[in-house]
Amino acid sequence: MDLGLEGKIFIVTGGGSGIGASVVEKLSSNGATPVIFDKSKPDSIFYNHIKKKSPRSVWKTLDLCNDQDCNDAVKDVLAELSKIDGLVNNAGINDSVGLTAGTKEFRRSLERNLVHYYTMANLCVPELKKSNGSIVNVSSKVVLTGQSGTSAYAAAKGGILALTREWATEFANCGLRVNAVIPGETMTPMYKKWLEGFEKPDKKLKRIISRIPLENRMTQAEEVAMPIVFLLSRWAGHMTGQWLVVDGGYSHLDRALT
Repeated sequence: MDLGLEGKIFIVTGGGSGIGASVVEKLSSNGATPVIFDKSKPDSIFYNHIKKKSPRSVWKTLDLCNDQDCNDAVKDVLAELSKIDGLVNNAGINDSVGLTAGTKEFRRSLERNLVHYYTMANLCVPELKKSNGSIVNVSSKVVLTGQSGTSAYAAAKGGILALTREWATEFANCGLRVNAVIPGETMTPMYKKWLEGFEKPDKKLKRIISRIPLENRMTQAEEVAMPIVFLLSRWAGHMTGQWLVVDGGYSHLDRALT
């Protein structure tokens, strides 16, 4: 199946691990050139694997909360690769900033989880309008279900969905599509680290997966990556303003199923 990604340039924030890394893998496997924006330095094994499939791929280590870093990195991409065909706003962390954390921590969390989505879109949209490109924003099932103790992350991820519809409307007449993917309980290195913070991680995991109707298992990172890549592709050429939920039925199906 030809997704029409051959030769296209896609920036993926948080592309060095987890869902972002899986998106990078799928893009490189389909002839695209992924550009990784990540706070970490390149993982040599992973990056060498990507470079073999996509020799022009680029890794930029930066702080997405720093506007100048983002501006410089986008300029570098254009200087090296001449164009941008798509943006995957993916980077973020559930930092457990609840209502009692105070306004300072709340604002800091919004910077980590929402503001750089706007920053990156602001920087990339002029090029995306030229290429009739696409933006995919990664949100979270927390927006649909609530979680408790994570006010800032929930607000950020809700804002991401609102911006998805707003931008889809604003740029519809330019051929620029904007969609969102909403992952559920997804097994990533960050999620594993979170589980390890519990006294009995296996027991905690068993309780979580018992509430996921489809096959009683975690969503895998590649199962979120594939819909993201689909939304970037020509196969989703008339989809915009959509929210795709990838969670094994966690958010919508009757809890009696568990």
